[in-house]
Amino acid sequence: ACRMTREDFDAYINAFNRDDFDGFSRFYADDVEFNLGGRKRIVGRQGIVDFYRGVKAHIHEELRIIDLILSETGAGLHVYTKFTTIKDWPDFELWPTMKGDVREIESIILYTIANGKFTSIKSARFKEL
Repeated sequence: ACRMTREDFDAYINAFNRDDFDGFSRFYADDVEFNLGGRKRIVGRQGIVDFYRGVKAHIHEELRIIDLILSETGAGLHVYTKFTTIKDWPDFELWPTMKGDVREIESIILYTIANGKFTSIKSARFKEL
């Protein structure tokens, strides 16, 4: 089906949490645009996968859906994320981090959806815990 469901989002988040790159990237359109506010912009499914291969080699991310609003053409997600650094990364562009560091945040993410795939992802930090 073209319309995404809560079950689709659960599958997406679960794949992301277990570092299943094929599993989570199948939800991205080829030309998806990913924006982390003004801090990072990536265009294309492969670009996002490459970015997360680097991140996930250093940081374990655990996401949990707090709230999800779905429509025909998009979604609003309020999500909790726990970042646990597993390998020193002093020169990480988003935040320098060392093994053992734990960071917890909540984010609001806006997705644009077409044909069952994300075409745009805009993520903003809502609060640091």
